[in-house]
Amino acid sequence: MFYWFLKWIALGPWLKLVFRPKLEGEENVPATGPAILASNHLSYADWLFMPLRLPRRVTFVAKAEYFTGKGVKGWLQRLFFGGSGQVPIDRTSGSAAEGALSAAKRILAEGNLFGIYPEGTRSHDGRLYRGKTGVARLALESKVPVIPVAVVGTDVVAPPGKKFGQFTRPLVRFGKPLDFSRYEGMENDRYILRSITDEIMYEIMRLSGQEYVDVYASRAKEEAKRAEKEPPEGPGDPGDPVDEHRKAS
Repeated sequence: MFYWFLKWIALGPWLKLVFRPKLEGEENVPATGPAILASNHLSYADWLFMPLRLPRRVTFVAKAEYFTGKGVKGWLQRLFFGGSGQVPIDRTSGSAAEGALSAAKRILAEGNLFGIYPEGTRSHDGRLYRGKTGVARLALESKVPVIPVAVVGTDVVAPPGKKFGQFTRPLVRFGKPLDFSRYEGMENDRYILRSITDEIMYEIMRLSGQEYVDVYASRAKEEAKRAEKEPPEGPGDPGDPVDEHRKAS
């Protein structure tokens, strides 16, 4: 009940009124039955805008810390995230991926929609990164279609690492369902899982118009942070063109 209260009364109408999000391809989301909504991930606001104008509930997994806080703040977090379609998952555990997979399969078995971000984390620079194969395994084991989703503009509304962004009209674009039943029984073949995942990411790229980078987003973030900490090379440093010119002369 709280999910629908937030969506139709407390939060949803305000988001629609202020941001006037655009929606394309909603006819590709089935009116009934289970399906996986595989989306790019630009901002923490993605999960608010992506299901905003769909008549069905979309469930995601969220870090367990949102459900284990103490005091009034902890209670409010549990109420909000639990009621708004989030399922807790312990991301610090070695079995975090299996826990997320089990939760997702349970949601799909109940005939519901499950939302997932194949990149695994938010893009730090707006580009689309390599997908993790969990989405492929989930599709094969649950025998459900995958609907690629592109969310555009949420990184302007709520930029990563910043409290406030700028006004824009976010766009949510749903692609045609992808059927992978031809690979039934091959959920343990890592080459098949990679092929399926790449196909999903290609469709997301096509829908979003993002530049694709064949590197995991988490690794790209680490490399970006490392580059920020390293001092820039100056004249005389190894490999510096000025220094090479001096040697040649």
